[in-house]
Amino acid sequence: MKIHRFIGDFNIREEHLRITEDDLVNQIKNVLKLVKGEELILSTGSLEEARCRIEECGKNFVEVHVVERMMNTNEPKRKVTLYLSTLKRENFELAAQKATEAGVRSIVPIISSRTVKLNISTERVEKIVKEAAEQSGRGIVPAIAGVVSFEKVLPDAAKNDINIFFDGTGKQFSGAMLEGKENIGIFIGPEGGWGNKELVEAKENGFLIAGLGALTLRAETAATIASYLASNLING
Repeated sequence: MKIHRFIGDFNIREEHLRITEDDLVNQIKNVLKLVKGEELILSTGSLEEARCRIEECGKNFVEVHVVERMMNTNEPKRKVTLYLSTLKRENFELAAQKATEAGVRSIVPIISSRTVKLNISTERVEKIVKEAAEQSGRGIVPAIAGVVSFEKVLPDAAKNDINIFFDGTGKQFSGAMLEGKENIGIFIGPEGGWGNKELVEAKENGFLIAGLGALTLRAETAATIASYLASNLING
């Protein structure tokens, strides 16, 4: 039986916790319809979490008893940052959701020369990402950065052990490219693909140009696949 997970500012060091946040109380009582005696997991968002048993469901609160404390061990060892060109709202949100499920640590929306959509609702994306982290059993919620241009994100990306620029002109991506690397940046272009200037700048900044096969993928599909491979693929 699935145990539902919630990530938030919980003091799991206490033996008993009273949850009073309206949205969370509504989720537990009215959406999931959890009742006294059922269990849930409360996570602090920093890998610490606790298995808890519901003791009481009041009108505006849910009280739980901490049964067991543990550390979340589901997080991928690699720390992947997804640099994703802003897309149409529903496409960007889908990509962020699936990249979170795949294991990325952070998402940076970027504007490239062929970007059509120039902004996103950060608050809405953060909510989607949080729910995706809870659903997939993660111990942290990926950070969502503010929108930045491709050129201005390059100094930040330079801190990574490797940056992989996904483009159809690159050689086939493989796990061997990640050997010995912990902090990884992956770059996914907009609906119209990367511009020539960005490809040149990526090469000048030492990015590895890689592809995801012969088929042309939608940006949100490429983001999902690249996120999973970079986070989880075994070297070789």
